[in-house]
Amino acid sequence: MIIDERMRTFINSLDPGNPAWLNEVEKRAKAENVPIIRTEMQSFLRLLLAMHRPASILEVGTAVGFSALLMSEYMPEGCHITTIEKYEKRIPVAKANFETYGRQDKITLLEGDAADILRDLTEPFDFIFMDAAKGQYMHFLPDVMRLLKTGGLLVSDNVLQDGDIIESRYAVTRRDRTIHARMRDYLYELKHHPELETSILPVGDGVTVSVKKEKRQF
Repeated sequence: MIIDERMRTFINSLDPGNPAWLNEVEKRAKAENVPIIRTEMQSFLRLLLAMHRPASILEVGTAVGFSALLMSEYMPEGCHITTIEKYEKRIPVAKANFETYGRQDKITLLEGDAADILRDLTEPFDFIFMDAAKGQYMHFLPDVMRLLKTGGLLVSDNVLQDGDIIESRYAVTRRDRTIHARMRDYLYELKHHPELETSILPVGDGVTVSVKKEKRQF
């Protein structure tokens, strides 16, 4: 747990929530144990979209499409989402959700390994949302930086691992040590990357918000 549970509950109790159809998608996902973004992260995404008003969004990690649908509801008119998913069992569910709620023209689902797909993409994006395998964030970063427009936002979810990120590698289970080390490396890189200005926030399971800066002319 990153913040006190009572504080988290209080903050979430003030949230006005999403439309009923989005709540249904969320309910079904939770019933099937599909990980989706937490209530406080949903609220934060809505805020970022309202502030930044992107024309193009890239999402790495679709799952069943909940976060893409949420962004499609709150993004500016004319914005388009490209989302990537490789888990074969979730792809048809995401597609069905996009079609059921009439978002297939606003959301393009690319099927396959994100590392391969990112390498082949050339279109620049205003807003990139990273919500895939946490141990792969660092590997995705070079292509993500190439695809992110100057002034664009990179938002990375689940970066604090329920608070375990501050623990010694020996305090986390052996199976989680690789992800633990990679996420620490990723956070360090975001904070020290010469082209990024990054803030790490204890929202949900931890989120980073990075802005791609203009290159200095010397």
